[in-house]
Amino acid sequence: MNRPAILALEDGSVFQGSAIGADGQTSGEVVFNTAMTGYQEILTDPSYTRQIVTLTYPHIGNTGTNAEDVESGRIAAAGLVIRDLPLLASSFRNQQTLDDYLRSQNILGIADIDTRRLTRLLRDKGSLNGAILAGAEAEGDAAAERALAVARDFPGLKGMDLARVVSCQSPYAWSEGEWALGAGYADAAAGERPFHVVAYDYGVKRNILRMLASRGCRLTVVPAQTPASEVLALDPDGIFLSNGPGDPEPCDYAITALRELLESGVPLFGICLGHQLLALASGAKTVKMNHGHHGANHPVQDLDTRHVMITSQNHGFAVDETTLPATLRATHRSLFDGTLQGIERTDRPAFSFQGHPEASPGPRDVAPLFDRFVGMMRQRR
Repeated sequence: MNRPAILALEDGSVFQGSAIGADGQTSGEVVFNTAMTGYQEILTDPSYTRQIVTLTYPHIGNTGTNAEDVESGRIAAAGLVIRDLPLLASSFRNQQTLDDYLRSQNILGIADIDTRRLTRLLRDKGSLNGAILAGAEAEGDAAAERALAVARDFPGLKGMDLARVVSCQSPYAWSEGEWALGAGYADAAAGERPFHVVAYDYGVKRNILRMLASRGCRLTVVPAQTPASEVLALDPDGIFLSNGPGDPEPCDYAITALRELLESGVPLFGICLGHQLLALASGAKTVKMNHGHHGANHPVQDLDTRHVMITSQNHGFAVDETTLPATLRATHRSLFDGTLQGIERTDRPAFSFQGHPEASPGPRDVAPLFDRFVGMMRQRR
């Protein structure tokens, strides 16, 4: 913990701290996440691609890391910002310290800074482009100016299509089910799987696939740019639209495919970016949020039942409720800022949710959305 590191923001703010993880430099949009646990899930969520994540909870790394708690094949976040890295990682599941885990994947991080001050900046000014310089890169009198130049050179996420960047390159089958203590992940292929679901990979989290598999879904995961005709040729019972990073509006290939898929009458279920793409394909618009929603403690109200659920959130864009056409109906709304959290088509079997129901918020408040999707497929049969 004696290597220097610098975090610089495009507004001119500079934070001096200690380097964790790899040496070098990285840039991205700096956001804050209010979750107290789950840092490994956060780091490996493809929705954080080209983002530097600030964790507001002060002690990060005290349970280490392990091979099970990952949501993709590698760390997706561009960097990590924390207040304190504990010297001891204590958990019976620990296999590697957070510092070593970051190093092993060449990911930069910075510790020992005032994350409360940083969070207030991001809350008041909005998510800012930033850069981390670590190790030798952060040494010398000109290091702060270099960091500022790197931060200001980042183009920002507005207009950036990242779904095609993080998506798989070819279709694959998925059969891994949900995790249980002492047993690990279940083999869902061993059970009955009456429904064939084609899942678009815009940056999908593995636990989404696991929860679908555990509900009797035989999954075929396809790349983001797969045409609708190829999906329909697989004869799916349902189509799933995954989470993912970046701006939804440039994803014209996805919007075009969804318009055709909606006409087929096959049930559709979208999460996060998939939610935004369903809205765009239906004629609504999306907007860039001030600082987005990132955390595991966001209250969302079901507008039909009036029940409030605690949700996990990770998005910087939102569907503009004032632009919903007659074929879209609002179903959920955030109780933090009133932004739209859920929609459904009034003329097609399609619905979506902005939060991440697979991330165990509540811890099971939002899981029934998966049951609703299965119910739609059963009803169509």
